[in-house]
Amino acid sequence: MLRIEVLLMIKSMTGYGRAVKDALTVEVRAVNHRYLDVSVRTPRSCAFLEEPLKTFAAKHAARGKLEIGVVIDNLAAETVKVSLNRPVLESYLEAARLIEEEYGVANDIRASAALRFPDVMAAARQEPETKTMTALALETAEAAFADFNAARAREGARLAEDIAVKLDGIERQTALIEARMPENVAAYRERLRLKITEILDKQAFDEARILTEAAVYADRVCADEELVRLKIHIAALRGMLNQTGAIGRKMDFLVQEFMREANTIGSKCSDTETVRYVVDLKSEIEKIREQVQNIE
Repeated sequence: MLRIEVLLMIKSMTGYGRAVKDALTVEVRAVNHRYLDVSVRTPRSCAFLEEPLKTFAAKHAARGKLEIGVVIDNLAAETVKVSLNRPVLESYLEAARLIEEEYGVANDIRASAALRFPDVMAAARQEPETKTMTALALETAEAAFADFNAARAREGARLAEDIAVKLDGIERQTALIEARMPENVAAYRERLRLKITEILDKQAFDEARILTEAAVYADRVCADEELVRLKIHIAALRGMLNQTGAIGRKMDFLVQEFMREANTIGSKCSDTETVRYVVDLKSEIEKIREQVQNIE
C-alpha cells in the first residue's frame, strides 16, 4: 500500500476551489477532459480579465475542462459616474433669466427642478481600472487555484490508493496464471495419451511422439513473454503513482498495454481454470482504466 505522502503526488482532473478578496470572488471547477479546455465567465465590463485568467490557468492545470467564474460585488454602483452637463444647464438658466427680464415672469428655478431638465445630468458607466482589477483577479485566482489543487490532490490520493489495491489484484491473477501454465501442458499430455490409447485399443504407440506433441502444444500456449511484460507494466504503473505532474495520459497508454497482454494470454489459454483467471485479470485492468481516466 502506498504511503499517504506518496499518494498526494498525483491529481484528479475533477475539483473545485474558491477564494474571495476585496469584494471579488473567483471560483474554479473542473471535470474530466482529454485536453485542457478553459472557459472564463466575468462581468461584461471586466471582459479584459478573460485572457489573463486563461493564461494563469494553463500554468496551474494540464488537463481537464475548467470553468473560471469571476463575481464582483456592487460592481454597478461602483462603476457608474453621474456628471453635470454645465453648458446645457447654463443655457437653461440663461433662458430663464431672459424670460424674467423681458416678460416679467419670476425666475423660480430650484436645483431640484434644474436637475429634471433634459440632458442636464449624464450618467456614464465607468470602466474598472484595468491593471488594478487584473492584479486583484490574478491574486484571488491564485488562492482559488490553491484550494482547487488541494481538492484535486485529495481526490488523486484516493485514486492512487484504489489503483494500488487493484494492482495487487492483478499481481495475484498473474501469479495464478503463471502457476497454471505447467499444469496445462501436463493435462494436455495426459489427455493426448488417453486419446491415443483409446484409439489404438492398447496397441503399442510411440511415447516420444506424445512428448513431441506436448512440446509443440507447450510452445503454442506459452505466455511467458506476456506475463513478463505484464509484470514490467505493473512495476511501471506503481512507479507512476510516485510521480508528480500530468501523468494521466501516460498511465492511460500503459493500461492499454496491460489489456493487450491480457488479451494475448487469453487467446493462448483454453482450459477453464486459466480462462477464469484471465477474465478476472481483465476485469481488474478495466477498473484501473476507469480510474486512470480521472487522473490529470
